Amino acid sequence: MKIVFVTGGARSGKSAFALREASGTTGQKAYIATAQALDREMQERIEKHKRERGAEWDTYEEPRDIATVLSDIKDRYSAVVLDCLTLWLSNVLSAAGGPVEDTILEFAGELSRLKKGAVYRGDGARVFIVSNEVGMGIVPENETARRFRDLAGLLNQRVAGIADEVYLVTAGIPLRIK
Repeated sequence: MKIVFVTGGARSGKSAFALREASGTTGQKAYIATAQALDREMQERIEKHKRERGAEWDTYEEPRDIATVLSDIKDRYSAVVLDCLTLWLSNVLSAAGGPVEDTILEFAGELSRLKKGAVYRGDGARVFIVSNEVGMGIVPENETARRFRDLAGLLNQRVAGIADEVYLVTAGIPLRIK
């Protein structure tokens, strides 16, 4: 299994790049969505994206337990897109019963174990993990926003360290940085 980490700013083309690359693989594909349909606009957005992906994609909606989903589906797909880690982090923060740093480290550990032990279908099987790069702007003015930025930075660093390939997407243009 090959892990491809895709990061960049909001609306930079990260998801489109990951989907385009994953669509180039032969076989059934899975999309793990961390977004929650908490309002009408988000419900419409989610349904639109499902239609755009088409029948060759199975969708798993999981706001928090993404490591379990990855583990459960590891033998069924030639490509998986997990979109997105920063939404997942927001969901984890909202439901936090313990230190979020521990949850990040647990996810990174599970991802590393899955990478070593998973046998996805096909020789070129890949898992694309999408995340926002939130640390390139100004320092947030409040503690909660600074904490989120810091945790997102930790999460992105851990996943990038595990990934086989890392891309930074800006204005729809992917740049391979690892």
